Amino acid sequence: MRTRPDSLSKITVGDEQITVDEQGFLIEPEDWNERVAEEFAGRLGVTLTDAHWAVLRFMREFLAEHGVAADARFVFRFLEKQGASGAGSGRERFFQLFPYGYVSQACKIAGMRQPRAWSTG
Repeated sequence: MRTRPDSLSKITVGDEQITVDEQGFLIEPEDWNERVAEEFAGRLGVTLTDAHWAVLRFMREFLAEHGVAADARFVFRFLEKQGASGAGSGRERFFQLFPYGYVSQACKIAGMRQPRAWSTG
């Protein structure tokens, strides 16, 4: 994870002001809630379904339990264990849900801080 973003700004979600970095990632993952997820998803052109919410909740639970964001391969395994709702691997299902990727969409919508670099599995 990056330790210092280059610039910060505030955005309004509902009646709350939250701080994001220059790429739109939350500065404080504790500011995340379902309204924030909906706002970020809308900005990214993602309509959240039950399958999206399952991934987002898994990512949030992993963060709460381990203190760090889950690597993409853990999310792919989670989807495989879920049966991935159809043909293909967990990775394929993931990219059906978040076509622009783990960092660009899933991490941002799930309220993770922007990582410096990330494995996509």
